[in-house]
Amino acid sequence: MSEHDAYLQAVAQTLPLLSTNLIETLTDALYDTYTKGNTIFVCGNGGSAATASHFALDLCKGTRPPEPFPPVRAIALTDSVPLLTAWANDTAYNQVFQRQLTSWFRPDDLLFAISASGNSENVLLAAQWTAEHRGKVLALTGYTGGRLAPLAHYALIVPANDIELIEDCHSVLCHLLTRKLRMRIAARASSV
Repeated sequence: MSEHDAYLQAVAQTLPLLSTNLIETLTDALYDTYTKGNTIFVCGNGGSAATASHFALDLCKGTRPPEPFPPVRAIALTDSVPLLTAWANDTAYNQVFQRQLTSWFRPDDLLFAISASGNSENVLLAAQWTAEHRGKVLALTGYTGGRLAPLAHYALIVPANDIELIEDCHSVLCHLLTRKLRMRIAARASSV
């Protein structure tokens, strides 16, 4: 078997291992945040930062209901390079997400934390701060969940030890969650 066939097979074998019940629970939490008019904040580092930005985009645009229904409020804490570098320079890099939350967060907002290892210090601090300030924390991780999984209300752990495989599964999960949320929002709009 070629290397690329083996990799694609590994992705195909890993995705069915993910809990459909937990995917529904994550969808419920995202939908609940939307119906309350609260904000979904998303964060991650490196490849997970790219996933966070993409997910926030999809949540804002890909779930948009018809007028007059409000859109999903989602912000990627990864997207403002000036703000990230200012906090990193003036405090420390491990505080770049938590410090942004102090400006925008309201009780009942949601943090969607993405960390393949589950051990990114800035993601951990944001998750801990969110939980301490009456927010909900959802997490996408890999390996065994790292230190992030126990901090989250719900953590979906990709059971793999390969960073690229974990990140690919995270991307698929974010697209799936976007689709499921779009369907719920559309059903709500059509029932009114």
